Amino acid sequence: MLMRTDPFREFDRLAQQVFGSTDRPVAMQMDAYRAGDDFVVHFDLPGVDPESIDLSVERNVLNVRAERRAPAPEGAELIASERATGTFSRQLFLGETLDTERIDASYESGVLTLRIPVAEQAKPRKIQISGGGSGERKQIAG
Repeated sequence: MLMRTDPFREFDRLAQQVFGSTDRPVAMQMDAYRAGDDFVVHFDLPGVDPESIDLSVERNVLNVRAERRAPAPEGAELIASERATGTFSRQLFLGETLDTERIDASYESGVLTLRIPVAEQAKPRKIQISGGGSGERKQIAG
């Protein structure tokens, strides 16, 4: 069984309760997979206003930032505060084989979905070769 721990999670939670925020952005959970000619990435961002989501790509590094504000109005007495608020961020290093010019992003039901197509030059293609003296041509998958 694989267990991932964050030794600073409780410290961050305590600092957020005492000081109202932390300097360290909270990482967002994600799933990623390849489906045909696209890489698909899902980020969990429940309760985030879509207007607060910022996506940028620089030198094959995808940056995702989002902000969730506390739902309680100012001056309200908090009874429990367990959901993370503040800035969420994540960086993904994209391979050269992906077309970063054609990334498609959508946000639905608290999930940000990115579809990143495989670049045309990285897709498998057939290459024709000519045989010895017979003039025959064969196709080989390249």
